[in-house]
Amino acid sequence: MTSPTYAARRAQLETYFDRTAVEAWARLTSDAPVSRIRATVRAGRDAMRAELLSWLPADLTGRRLLDAGCGTGALAVEAARRGAEVVAVDVSPTLIDLARERTASLGLPGCLDFQVGDMLDEGLGTFDHVVAMDSLIHYRTPDIVRALARLASRTDASVLFTVAPRTPLLTVMHMAGRLFPRGDRAPAIEPVGDRSLARRIAAEPGLSAFALARSRRINSGFYLSNALELARR
Repeated sequence: MTSPTYAARRAQLETYFDRTAVEAWARLTSDAPVSRIRATVRAGRDAMRAELLSWLPADLTGRRLLDAGCGTGALAVEAARRGAEVVAVDVSPTLIDLARERTASLGLPGCLDFQVGDMLDEGLGTFDHVVAMDSLIHYRTPDIVRALARLASRTDASVLFTVAPRTPLLTVMHMAGRLFPRGDRAPAIEPVGDRSLARRIAAEPGLSAFALARSRRINSGFYLSNALELARR
């Protein structure tokens, strides 16, 4: 069962990404012209996606992968190109429709199944690898760790995920965002301290079979995110 805080934030994200920001998100994840600020975000996301993909086997034939919070499906496509059986899930029906539209004619070697729903849904099955790129950054640290435990319980090899690092600049931006009218702002990004996250992961029984392995920070203008790997011991 998910916590009330996880469920409340998930509902906010569904509204935001399916209604408020869907047009902007569609442009950001395409090759359409965007503002300079959004161009830095696009570049950062491209770099982060490449980094996470580099942590996966080059040949994913016969492997099952969950793209948790897939958006318009860019990472899922690359995993399927490597031969993976990919389940790509997102809370936004509109983004999933766009992902299906963009990938319909690609003829990928692997299998690609886009679904609308919660990334923690046990009905999605079990996986060799899970990737949650920027889909946990809106949750507080306790909810992130609980979500990781839920994902890890159905994962045989690794869980790759990103968090927003707690830096002075990001903390100021986080606080400043609260000054905008509620209807005009995106769901807040929750800065996470490295040590606090590591302590909570080490203390979480559901993650006892996993250890933090690689990490990498990507900083590109208005994009700042930490990639981490939980690998089965």
